[in-house]
Amino acid sequence: MAGRRSDVRRSDARRAAGLAVLLAAWNDLLVPRLPERAYAPVNAAAAATLLAAARSGGISWAELGLDPRRLGAGARAGGAWAAVVGAGYATALAVPALRPLLADARVTGLGARALAVRVLVRIPVGTVLWEEVAFRGVLPPVLRRVLPARQARTAAAALFGLWHVTPTVRTLALDPPAADRPRRVGAVAAACLGTAGAGVLVDRLRERSGSLLAPALLHLAANDLGALAAAAAGRR
Repeated sequence: MAGRRSDVRRSDARRAAGLAVLLAAWNDLLVPRLPERAYAPVNAAAAATLLAAARSGGISWAELGLDPRRLGAGARAGGAWAAVVGAGYATALAVPALRPLLADARVTGLGARALAVRVLVRIPVGTVLWEEVAFRGVLPPVLRRVLPARQARTAAAALFGLWHVTPTVRTLALDPPAADRPRRVGAVAAACLGTAGAGVLVDRLRERSGSLLAPALLHLAANDLGALAAAAAGRR
């Protein structure tokens, strides 16, 4: 019996280590090599594969935040925070002095069609779905099987911060003043720390609501409304 428990622990440790390596490498090594049109379908397929692997590994729908009975709680919590985010963007748009804060080089110059693809496909499917399934759905229960809750939360936050290294570097490359190396390094470090902190807060939202829908709605509002606000600010 003891031997079987030891085998289970080793299996859990291998699963956690493998997932950590996958997530540490995915956004920083694989995604930059993908054609733009492959971003959403590849990430969606990865989300489906990760969910299937988690279920085959004995992780329940409730542990994944996908218990249908918690959808209402998730919608209420996520919707409330999404409304707060929307109000913040609306305020920034309405106050001329705040509009420069909305600038996003990834959106600048996009036509209506490209912007629609970004907010209807790339962000919801390629970014929000994949990141929420990976970081708020599968990763927490996998880590909690081998680490105490606080350490698991810290490890997940650190991975979420590392996830944003290459995206931040690529975004800064679109902004010529950011070519200065010290500024670039500082901006990347700040982005990683900021997203790690955000990961902790969003994970708490996921835990309290019991539903992956709550952080997904907040994430979607932050990214989609941010893109729309940036586009609107650029036209004023």
